[in-house]
Amino acid sequence: MTRQQSIVNDYIEKLILSSDPLDPLWNVESMVCGKAPKWNYIDNCMITAVLMLYETESDERLLDYSVKYMDTYVNDDGTIPTMNCADYNLDNLCGGRNLISLWKHTNSEHYRLGFEKLWKEQVLRQPRLSCGNFWHKAIYPDQIWLDGTYMAMPFMAEYGKLHDLRGVMDDVERQLFDMRKITRDPKTGLFYHGYDDTKNMIWADPITGLSPEFWLRSNGWICAAMADVFEILEDQRIGKMLAEILGDIIKYCRDDGMLYQLPAKPELEGNYPETSGTLLVAYSAMKAARLGICGEDIRQAGLKAFKTVTDKFINTNAEIPVLGNICLVGGLGGENERDGSAGYYLSEKITQNDAKGIAPYIMAFTETKKM
Repeated sequence: MTRQQSIVNDYIEKLILSSDPLDPLWNVESMVCGKAPKWNYIDNCMITAVLMLYETESDERLLDYSVKYMDTYVNDDGTIPTMNCADYNLDNLCGGRNLISLWKHTNSEHYRLGFEKLWKEQVLRQPRLSCGNFWHKAIYPDQIWLDGTYMAMPFMAEYGKLHDLRGVMDDVERQLFDMRKITRDPKTGLFYHGYDDTKNMIWADPITGLSPEFWLRSNGWICAAMADVFEILEDQRIGKMLAEILGDIIKYCRDDGMLYQLPAKPELEGNYPETSGTLLVAYSAMKAARLGICGEDIRQAGLKAFKTVTDKFINTNAEIPVLGNICLVGGLGGENERDGSAGYYLSEKITQNDAKGIAPYIMAFTETKKM
């Protein structure tokens, strides 16, 4: 058994299947911040990874746990009591694709009712910027964040394909294209974390409206969004955008394949190799190569990054493997007035064994199994 397989097995046995859905061991952010159990993107990212592994390995326990988790939060009529669609929080759409997946696997009606409610009560009402892209959240009006692409676009793509809605599939492509058009820096090829259409936020450039830095995980989110959407829709324009960003971002990899929290500033004091963003890029690179979007150089970059995380950033001396160097959170504005500066991103807590790192590790592992 490879080290990678052993680590994934241990995570499944000792961290995931043993977790109470109301208090999962992988949601470090909820533990640190004392959040009450609710529908959230962190847990749904983990369930997405678990379902990807299920489809690769056919371990029925993975499906059973995904059902157990989802049924804790989704009622028989498809309602999700711990979320409010009127928050217009794109993070809440992340689980929509899990509802579609579980409906396909189990034919349970409440999953279909659940994703239809998400669609009708949030997606169709989600506020948009003048360009047509979704606001990130109601509390962040007139703003787009890269994170939101992963939270919303794969679900929209799945829903559009399921119902053969050409307009929805075109909307996904256009929103991704506009995200590139607005946030991509032509010099580096990297994407700025956020954009404020009013240009009034503390973190926004008064001329461009862009946040000041390239945050690794946000670039990883949009890579993964493009990779998953391409697999669903086979849209060649999205494939070209993915090939472009992967070709640009791997230029910032260290010799061992890792990427820094602020990838364009490796020399900055306090900057560090960050695992969650590196793994999202690695996953996207391996998937893009498998789907024929990129060549062997991109595949090898993804494999190298995944191997380095496995060998250097996961400690297997304890009962449960420990994945380190995970940035706990990253955002813009809000009650803490996060200014998007380099100092801000380097001040955020570095943690371990949070789903934002473990989920993309499992996702990347599934890609190694498909090669």
